[in-house]
Amino acid sequence: MKSFAALFERLDQTTKTNEKVAAMTEYFSACWSGQATPSTRVDGAWALYYLSGRRGRRLIPTTRLRQWAAEAAGIPDWIFDESYDVVGDLAETITLVVPASGDPVQRSLTEWIERHVMTLSSLDEAQQRDAITAMWRQSDGTPRLILMKLITGAFRLGVSAKLVSRAIANATGLPRDVIAHRCMGQWQPSETFVESLLSSDTGDAVDGRPYPFCLAHAVPVAGDDPTQGDPVAPAIGAIEEFIAEWKWDGIRGQVIRRNRTTHVWSRGEELMNGRWPEVETAAEFLPDGTVIDGEILASRLVRDLTEYPTGVQVLPFAQLQRRIGRKTVGKKLLSEVPVMFHAFDCLESDGIDIRDRPLSVRQAKLKELIDATEPPNLIFNPSIDATSWSDLVDIRASSRQRHAEGLMLKRRDSIYHVGRVRGSWWKWKVAPYTVDAVLIYAQLGHGRRASLYTDYTFAVWDAGELVPFAKAYSGLTDAEIARVDRFVRENTSERFGPVRAVKPQLVMELAFEGLQRSTRHKSGIATRFPRIVRWRTDKQPADADRLADLLTMLPDSA
Repeated sequence: MKSFAALFERLDQTTKTNEKVAAMTEYFSACWSGQATPSTRVDGAWALYYLSGRRGRRLIPTTRLRQWAAEAAGIPDWIFDESYDVVGDLAETITLVVPASGDPVQRSLTEWIERHVMTLSSLDEAQQRDAITAMWRQSDGTPRLILMKLITGAFRLGVSAKLVSRAIANATGLPRDVIAHRCMGQWQPSETFVESLLSSDTGDAVDGRPYPFCLAHAVPVAGDDPTQGDPVAPAIGAIEEFIAEWKWDGIRGQVIRRNRTTHVWSRGEELMNGRWPEVETAAEFLPDGTVIDGEILASRLVRDLTEYPTGVQVLPFAQLQRRIGRKTVGKKLLSEVPVMFHAFDCLESDGIDIRDRPLSVRQAKLKELIDATEPPNLIFNPSIDATSWSDLVDIRASSRQRHAEGLMLKRRDSIYHVGRVRGSWWKWKVAPYTVDAVLIYAQLGHGRRASLYTDYTFAVWDAGELVPFAKAYSGLTDAEIARVDRFVRENTSERFGPVRAVKPQLVMELAFEGLQRSTRHKSGIATRFPRIVRWRTDKQPADADRLADLLTMLPDSA
């Protein structure tokens, strides 16, 4: 734990990528050196587990932790709550408020997690309290902070899975794409996992394991303001070098068919078996040793080839959302929201990894495969015919009518990279919707911004009153955040736990990707990916937009 705590501090104290990679490389090198003990080797696996973005659920209700911490510190509950309000992070508040042990117990990361953290959920309340207070007596400083973050399910650091894979590759000498592949899917830290991770035989392909996804960069936009105008000729190369496709608004996924078994994975490494029965049925038509990449979309076959040349109508994302998160889907919903897999790449064919072949070759293999097997509810995502960038500008303008986010531009000769590699795949999204809204609620942020009010709720006008419709926390500069924080503290009208209601005086321009109807919000709508574009100091609250203006942006408003 001491070594992992030192790594935690190094990662938390820098924003420089190379320094983060160097710190992780040093840590993993020590964990998996020839002199490392079995326990240390598994420590490295647990570190990888959490650094790569995996987080356990909250093991104990926060109300219990707050009460026990206040009692351990010998302070009233209200003082603890005030401290929590200032710090903004429960794990950090507990670490600071509960007195230091003075004599911490030295345990390995594995022992702390497997014998003291993971066992908490099986205990009754009294036993949990005894276990937690024992942890406080036996730990302090960063090790205690880490334990509290694991218990509250709030462990996170500013490193990506790509950086973690890069560090492990540096530490082991294995190819980064092999490391990234072995870290995909479901696995648990153990000596067995470490052996498979560090194996020098790089030809492995576990039956259900997906490949790391190839991702795209945003197309460079002419001008200083990316919200103004469209690039007529993106500075990425000649149009003949690219394949253009619709950038669908669905769920990116890989369909894997190996040893007569199907696995459907999301880009977020979530196994989605059982949620999309149409896709799993289609996969049974594919030969063993096949892995394809594509988009899960709410869509249906239609006869009108004039409006839908491919014979497929893509439905709004709001329809697909009706099925997201459902472990089982009833007949009624299957009928109302049919799903299809729009495949655009082939990663494995006849059990052979073909990611290093040009995109044009992989897509030809994919089309040949689909034409030969004709799987139901699985189609080849066709490219878009265009002879100039101007043609694509006009085509892209119809994206929202097709329920697409814009276009994908992929080099014909590109291999299937791990993560984002600039120059191979580009996403050319349509400009977002924008609206002027009034800030009405604020809440403290997290991490480095835990002591600042950075999470905001915005409202628009409806029948003379402000109704909330979106939350946003990104887009302002540090200087602007400091100004808003000062305004919140000086203009709070009410408090609702950690949330402060403020005088409706600040107007911000928000951008978002789309709207859908929602009965959970007073406004009756919900936004997708809202963020702050700019602080409209030139506008008064009365100048903010009306709810009626937003309703015209709904997909079903036409």
